[in-house]
Amino acid sequence: MMATITESKKPRFNGRKAWGYVAMLIVLLIIGLPLYWIVVTSFKERPDIYVQPVTWWPTVFHPQNYSDVTNIVPFTTFLRNSIIITSILAVVKFTLGILSAYGLVFLRFPGKNLVFLTVIAALMVPNQITVISNYALVAEWGWRNTFQGIILPLAGVAFGTFLMRNHFLSIPAEIIEAARMDGAGHLKLLWRVVLPISGPTMVAFATIVIVNEWNEYLWPFLMSDDHRVAPLPVGLTLLQNNEGLTNWGAVMAGTILAMLPILIVFLLLQKHMIKGLTSGAVKG
Repeated sequence: MMATITESKKPRFNGRKAWGYVAMLIVLLIIGLPLYWIVVTSFKERPDIYVQPVTWWPTVFHPQNYSDVTNIVPFTTFLRNSIIITSILAVVKFTLGILSAYGLVFLRFPGKNLVFLTVIAALMVPNQITVISNYALVAEWGWRNTFQGIILPLAGVAFGTFLMRNHFLSIPAEIIEAARMDGAGHLKLLWRVVLPISGPTMVAFATIVIVNEWNEYLWPFLMSDDHRVAPLPVGLTLLQNNEGLTNWGAVMAGTILAMLPILIVFLLLQKHMIKGLTSGAVKG
């Protein structure tokens, strides 16, 4: 009897869990190895980068690559441009996303479902498809190589509208009805009731917008003729063009410097972002 009980308490091999760990390890390697290589290369001297066989650790640390970045290209100008573009787009998209989602949930007007279908359709259209038409329009307005030429075509907020609408729909109807019975209008309902209980989702929305706009490359590259309005991703391209294929250490150092600000923001807001993305999954 005791032997039977002891055998039943032995942990059993779980094949599905084992395959899950294997899959996570593969994903970690796919993501982690390139990132590790970027960091290590940013501290290598030129001969160490091209040596065969490949070295996975610098023989001599060369932090001079990081100071070279600021000497080769106007890195602080690129950083300033990225902050300006990302900040303006984040504020515009955040405001438009919340207001449009509120209108789709709490306002009654003809064609509301059609408007929402249009938003969903916009999510299915890749940004690259609209590049030619946007480029022609911005060039006609004379906005090439300007901040407004970069910002305006990127101000669409279909994903934010979709995300915030789904969250607003998960708010208990009793709370909304109680606020309306107390005489709350739309502005008071939004400011005093809806937004205070939507904090995690708004943080998730803001984080996604900031990360996406910080990493935006194609449209700013087409709109930027020089460093005056070019953001960091475009600046990295100019850095690579200046260095050619001879000094990848400086290019990798510039990549790390471009990653750090947005990485810090993401790490600080990560928990709130996950909570916000899952807050509308279960209603009740």
